Amino acid sequence: MHSHKITMLLRSALAAGCALAMCATLAGCSNGSDSSRSDKDSSDSSKQTVNMDQISGITATGKLGEKPKVTFKTPMTVQNNTYAILQKGDGDTIQKGDRVCAQGIAINVKDGSELMSSWEKNTPDCSILLSDSNLKQIEPYKATIGQKLNTSIAFGINDSNSANTSYILVYTLVSKSKDLTRAEGDQVTDVPANLPKVTLGKNGKPSIDMNGQGSVDKQITQTLIKGKGTKITNSMTAVVKYTGWTTDGKQFDSSWDKNTTFDADVSSSGQIIQGWKDGLIGQTVGSQVLLVIPPDKGYGNKASGSIPANSTLVFVVDILAAY
Repeated sequence: MHSHKITMLLRSALAAGCALAMCATLAGCSNGSDSSRSDKDSSDSSKQTVNMDQISGITATGKLGEKPKVTFKTPMTVQNNTYAILQKGDGDTIQKGDRVCAQGIAINVKDGSELMSSWEKNTPDCSILLSDSNLKQIEPYKATIGQKLNTSIAFGINDSNSANTSYILVYTLVSKSKDLTRAEGDQVTDVPANLPKVTLGKNGKPSIDMNGQGSVDKQITQTLIKGKGTKITNSMTAVVKYTGWTTDGKQFDSSWDKNTTFDADVSSSGQIIQGWKDGLIGQTVGSQVLLVIPPDKGYGNKASGSIPANSTLVFVVDILAAY
C-alpha cells in the first residue's frame, strides 16, 4: 500500500464529511463528541491532548514491529474521529518534529476483509511529519506523540461516499527521522563560472546574481551542495525549501519567506512542473540544486501569477527529506 493509495482512501472518506488524516496532504477535521476523551493534558511536552473518541472492541496480537493480527466482531460500526492504541511499542519515543514511517493495513469493518496492506511489499507511509502546523490541523497526528516505535494504532474511517465502505486503518509506527532545515553536504567546487551566482544567508536562504543568465531552450541542472542522503527516484516525494526567480532577477516565490517546506511529488502524476521533476530525480537528500528551466518545462506560453508567459525560471532548491 503506497502512501498515495492510503491518501486516496482517506480522501474518499473526507468527501463524505470529516475524515481522519494520516497523510500531511490532507486537511484536519473538527472534533467529534466531547464524551469519552482520552490523553489528558500533561506537563510532559512529549504528550498531546488527543480530541478523539476511543474505538472499543478491537484488539491486535503478534510480534511488535511486524504485521499485527487485528481482531474485532463483524459487522462492526465505526465513526470518524476515533482511535485505539492496539499494541504499545518498545522502541524510541516519538516526539514533536519527527518524521514517522508507518506500515498500514486497511480492514473492512463489515466482514473483516483486508482492503490494503503495505507490509507485503514493505512500502511504509513516510509522509507523517509531526510539525507544529500539522499537529494543529491533523488530529490523528497527536495520537503518535509520546508513543514508542512499533506501536500499532487503529483509526476509524466511516466512508459513506462511493462504495459506502467503512474501515479500520491500522498504522504500525516503524521508524522515525528528523528533516533537515537546510542543505547539508559537500560544496561542489567545479560549478561553471557562467551560471547564476548563489549566496546564502545565515539561515540558509539563497539570494542570486543572475550573472547574465538569459533564456534557455534546454534545462540546466547544477548541484551546488552534494548531500549524503537518500537518492530521489521517480516514485518519491522530495521535501524541499526553494526560491524562484525570473531571469530579470525578480523573485516570484520563496518558501524561506513563508517559513514552510514543500512536498514535491516527482512521480509522473505529481502536480509540479516538469523542470522540477527532471531536476530533482537522481539528486540526494541534503543537496542544494540550481535549476534553470525553459518555458516548455515550466509554465509555457501562459502566465502564472506574477510569472509572465514564456518565462525561463531559475530556482535554488534545498532537499531536506524524501519519502
